[in-house]
Amino acid sequence: MNKNAIALSVAVVFTIGAATAAFLHNTENSGVADPNDPKQVALGKTIYADNCASCHGVNLEGETEDWKSTKENGTLYAPPHDDTGHTWHHGDALLFQYTKEGGQAIAGPDFQSGMMPFADALTDEEIWAVLAFIKTSWTEQQLNRQQMMTERENEQ
Repeated sequence: MNKNAIALSVAVVFTIGAATAAFLHNTENSGVADPNDPKQVALGKTIYADNCASCHGVNLEGETEDWKSTKENGTLYAPPHDDTGHTWHHGDALLFQYTKEGGQAIAGPDFQSGMMPFADALTDEEIWAVLAFIKTSWTEQQLNRQQMMTERENEQ
């Protein structure tokens, strides 16, 4: 590798690290998405039905079975939020921000996200409730892994 390639690689790694740290630092993470809180889950279920099910499926199953494929407009299909999807791969802070600010705010200019922001439609409490409801569909193993991701976010 030449010096320019090494310098570029270091710059890219540094930029990704700095952006991740800034994102996690600025993400509002004062709420909790607790799948064991019956009141929060009930609220989340209602809000999900009213605001999310039209894209992500009534039963959290996603827009289509082939949700990893790209639509003609360049966006991905709405993924499932149940245990067959990838939502549980992300910590609470990222899920909260993604929902509140929309996918494009996080994805950056090189990726087209179809996820709209809900900052004007839902309160922070309502977003946390939806996330709590979504978590009720995950396996214990998935919940544990997602909790580890949340703890890592909180350490940064």
